[in-house]
Amino acid sequence: MAGASVKKRRAEFAAEAAAAIGLDLDETAGDRTELAESLSLKLADWAQPLFIPRRYKCLWGGRGSGKSYAAADALLIEGLKRKIRVLCAREFQVSIKESVHALLSERINALGLDDFYEAQRDTILGANGSQFIFKGVRHNVQSIKSMAGLTHLWLEEAQTISAESWQVLIPTIREEGSEIWVTFNPLNPTDTVWTELVAKERSNVYVRQVNWNDNPHFPSVLDDERRSLAATDPAAYNHIWEGGFWEKSDAQILNGKWVIEEFVASDRWDGPYHGADWGFGSDPTTAVRCWVHNRKLYVEYESYAYHLELDDTAKRWLEDVPEIDQYSVRADNSRPESISHVKRGRPGENGIPPIPKLVAATKGAGSVEDGIAHLRSYDQIVIHPRCKHTIEEARLYCYKVDRLSGEILPIVVDKFNHCWDAARYALEPVMLSSKIAYSSSFTSKKR
Repeated sequence: MAGASVKKRRAEFAAEAAAAIGLDLDETAGDRTELAESLSLKLADWAQPLFIPRRYKCLWGGRGSGKSYAAADALLIEGLKRKIRVLCAREFQVSIKESVHALLSERINALGLDDFYEAQRDTILGANGSQFIFKGVRHNVQSIKSMAGLTHLWLEEAQTISAESWQVLIPTIREEGSEIWVTFNPLNPTDTVWTELVAKERSNVYVRQVNWNDNPHFPSVLDDERRSLAATDPAAYNHIWEGGFWEKSDAQILNGKWVIEEFVASDRWDGPYHGADWGFGSDPTTAVRCWVHNRKLYVEYESYAYHLELDDTAKRWLEDVPEIDQYSVRADNSRPESISHVKRGRPGENGIPPIPKLVAATKGAGSVEDGIAHLRSYDQIVIHPRCKHTIEEARLYCYKVDRLSGEILPIVVDKFNHCWDAARYALEPVMLSSKIAYSSSFTSKKR
């Protein structure tokens, strides 16, 4: 009865959405086509060419542009009109939550198409046979090569797609009239999708740069963040919000120290070490797992979530960082009540799991600088590709640059540091046992 009730409410919601634009929603293809046409007209002008057949469709630019929402909406609308089979891919995808599954599910609801699409755990199905499939390319090469009947490929965060993966994907999308869609914020002019679709002259392609000022629904809360970053870090602003290439700078705290590589941790390594940073206001709650081996620091797992309630924290950490409850976890000591709450949990049936070894990190004067010096003391920092927020922060974590003189100041900008604060807390016992004079090391590096 409960399932039937939910289905009925979904049908009513879809009917109300259709009625709002003067349509009767039924099962006929004609009505679906009419609804699809009406929904498509609601998209921004720059998204309208997504409905014109072309082999390649490329939306690139900065944060807050709405390009991923537009691609999701357009594909869902296309799947409403006719049967399509869409591979939603990215270079790395360890779990379904790293895909665009959640975004598509959200947009199905927003478009009033709950009665047409069914979002299952690992796929999304349309009443006419349309299907959305989700895969990471790097670990699914053979299965992707053998996939048949694909009408669309959507590469989200396509700046990370390697040349090897590109060569696998293109011939796989081989149906007559099939299309390849990419959405991304470029990192370097050597990015594969940049060289293939933006820098190269190609026929049968739609390429459009889309930024925050092209989004008719750009929210004021994001505009406040945008303006703040523009005032404090123009280089980071240009990349994040305007879609510019990320330029390396001596102001970047971890410049020249980190790489992105897959690895499998060994029980012969030192660790694992776990740290956590609490979210305040608009900041995320984070947790990381690190290892140390042969003077290299390895970041294996991360958890990163905004507006995470304390009662949901342990569950989220356990989902993102396997068996974190079995180890000591050092957390920001500025919130002792948060540590106490998450540490004890509320065990039992349908209860809240505890993180029994959660303890407060020891913070004091100079602890940030000492922690940074320790991070830079490793020969290399290796970040697993699944830790995408740690990777982004490695690019953006920086010292303040004087706006007038351009001088790099010994002041750490309190932004893009949440995963690395967690890493500093995690490595506290390593720092305390080391004989390196961290403060003097930091001073010498800054001269």
